[in-house]
Amino acid sequence: MPELVLASRNRLAGAGRQVVQHEQAWLATALILAGLLVVAPDQATESAAFTLGSLLDVTPFLVLSIGLAAYAGATGADALIARAFTGSPLVMIALAAAAGGLSPFCSCGVIPLIAALLSMGVPLSAVMAFWLASPIMDPSMFVLTSGVLGIEFAIAKTLAAIGLGLAGGFAVHAMVGAGGLRDPLRPGIGNGGCGGSAVRAPGPVVWRFWSERERLRKFAREGLKATLFLAKWLTLAFLLESLMLRYVPADLVTSVLGGEGLAPISLATLVGVPAYLNGYAALPLVGGLVDQGMAPGAGLAFLVAGGVTSLPAAIAVWALVKKPLFLLYVGFALGGSFAAGLLYQGWQVL
Repeated sequence: MPELVLASRNRLAGAGRQVVQHEQAWLATALILAGLLVVAPDQATESAAFTLGSLLDVTPFLVLSIGLAAYAGATGADALIARAFTGSPLVMIALAAAAGGLSPFCSCGVIPLIAALLSMGVPLSAVMAFWLASPIMDPSMFVLTSGVLGIEFAIAKTLAAIGLGLAGGFAVHAMVGAGGLRDPLRPGIGNGGCGGSAVRAPGPVVWRFWSERERLRKFAREGLKATLFLAKWLTLAFLLESLMLRYVPADLVTSVLGGEGLAPISLATLVGVPAYLNGYAALPLVGGLVDQGMAPGAGLAFLVAGGVTSLPAAIAVWALVKKPLFLLYVGFALGGSFAAGLLYQGWQVL
């Protein structure tokens, strides 16, 4: 009898730990808001409004991506999508980097697509190439960057996005080929990487999935699962971003990144990771810094590093992959941003 009681307690404790682990994002969000209500009630209201507004802004991207992922899973079309990413790995990486650098996805909107690709068994190298390139540049960002910083800077940023995607994709391809990065995803995300079940064992595709009850249920399950997963992590990400906008003054960033030479590029790369606000807010900041004498290469390094590792993107990456791959992702962002800044600064000198 004591053994049964002890076993029951252990099971309950294990279940409790699993609940806390799976709901840690909601718990963190609730604790932050509760703390703000105590120490800064006005900021709690502003942060809640900012978070809700940001979620509404990315809703079209999320609905489209989640719907496509759920549809692909319910119809069996995920096998076809995954097969589109098969073939020559080098060609696949190049296409993914180019598509990422030109796609209209923001750092938040690309997350559900990345999650879907990983769960479909798309090779990790191609996903990483797309993942790194996509948050840096998109058509609307290109136009705005051209207006604020000039067409040359916009082209340089686009090339940096594609170059970073290529470098990350090829590096991951080499690591996987050497036996590294096995099982990189967190439990429950999928079994992507160098070949998933969608590629290994494709089933029949039923485009009108609603005619079969089980497929209709799968559509609902997949959609709900993706929605809950993204909602909790993006809510936390936008809440943290609101606090950064409030408590990290732009003047502080300006004082750190001002000046010329090699040091500002290094500092811009490092500061860009935690201090980046968002793509549109960062452009006038960098424009002002350049007008004050900051090296253009440092401005490019700041925009590239911050774009890849902005709060929503970084938190979503952390939620999708295990720690080693997350650190590799941040390393690519830092190294690639520094290299892009140096190359652009060298081009300016020439």
